[in-house]
Amino acid sequence: MGMDGAVIHVIDDDQGVRDSLVMLLDSAGMVSRAHADAESFLATTDLSRPGCVVADVRMPGMSGLDLLRYFNQQGLSIPLVVITGHAHVAMAVQALKEGAADFIEKPFEDTVLLNAVSLALDKGAKAYLDRRRREGVKARAEQLTPREREVMDLVVLGLSNKAAAAQLAISVRTVEIHRARVMDKMAAESLSALVRMALDLEDMGSASPAAARA
Repeated sequence: MGMDGAVIHVIDDDQGVRDSLVMLLDSAGMVSRAHADAESFLATTDLSRPGCVVADVRMPGMSGLDLLRYFNQQGLSIPLVVITGHAHVAMAVQALKEGAADFIEKPFEDTVLLNAVSLALDKGAKAYLDRRRREGVKARAEQLTPREREVMDLVVLGLSNKAAAAQLAISVRTVEIHRARVMDKMAAESLSALVRMALDLEDMGSASPAAARA
């Protein structure tokens, strides 16, 4: 379930609800933090860390739905479980449509919330590890020389060493040397692994001018 260091952030303007949720999560061996509103949560929380959020769908100021939209706008893959009163179910359904991990209607059984949080933690852990992997790919790509990046772009496009050499007006042997350095610097065990890394870079907007022209 989840991963070490993951934190469940409970956001609700009702202190009684916050306290009961924190007590429930703590009793299940989970690490939780309570916040009176979404604004204070955003001001005091490192959003790059693994975890998830449990938030009331309706709160003064920024609502749970507003917070979800903020996550989406910022490209933050933080799972958010919304809790709602009967009158706010339509808002919760909208949150689910916009990417909420789950919504739970009050009053709810403890096991229902714990199960939803467990699934959200697993989802958050996967997103966190994927983000770290992508950051590693980007950091390694930044260590490539401009020529090595050009060779990488042509190789992942499917060009042979000979074709890449012709396009870059260099020798085949030079392409081979650059290609070997690219594989080493990128820690790519195979061409398919290098292609996947190139796709990650493209998704992150890190494609080189050579790749963009291609």
